[in-house]
Amino acid sequence: FHATTIEQICERAGYTRGAYYSNFASKEELFLSLFDEHSDRTVRRLAESIDALTAEEYTLARLAELASRVEPDERDWYLVTTEFTLHAIRDPQAAWVLARHDERLRAEIARGLTLVLRRAGRELTVDADRFARLLIALREGGLAQSYVEPDALPPGSLERQFLPAFLEALTRGLPERGGQSKRSGSDAVI
Repeated sequence: FHATTIEQICERAGYTRGAYYSNFASKEELFLSLFDEHSDRTVRRLAESIDALTAEEYTLARLAELASRVEPDERDWYLVTTEFTLHAIRDPQAAWVLARHDERLRAEIARGLTLVLRRAGRELTVDADRFARLLIALREGGLAQSYVEPDALPPGSLERQFLPAFLEALTRGLPERGGQSKRSGSDAVI
């Protein structure tokens, strides 16, 4: 993040400095715009994948598999976001702004997860925002380890292995008429 100049960004994108500054006041503003675009694209891809599932495919393992997918360009994005996060940790203003963008992403994850669970007759037993934080931590921490040791821990493998257990432990079936829940157990629909 710090090493790249605005001139390099303009050259790589094929734009003039004037075009850059007519859209962005700083590298931080450009990054945050890209952050929102990447977040929206990631959430949209996951939502489309979930919407394409049949009723029989709504299992904890299948959801974990979809959530664990790592796009080919994710490594480059991970490196950029990690650098920006380090910048934000050092700069309170950047941290405050990044936290607002993170909050928006978490809200979208929490909302989507709550809807998918409800559709499947389940609900979280913990705060949805806190669970979204856990999902993000699992994803980002897993990717950090995967990019250091890709042979020992392929990207997405921690989510595939542990997300079903997290969901099983932190959700419950919604009561149906007559007080019975829809499903229970490790094959629970979500």
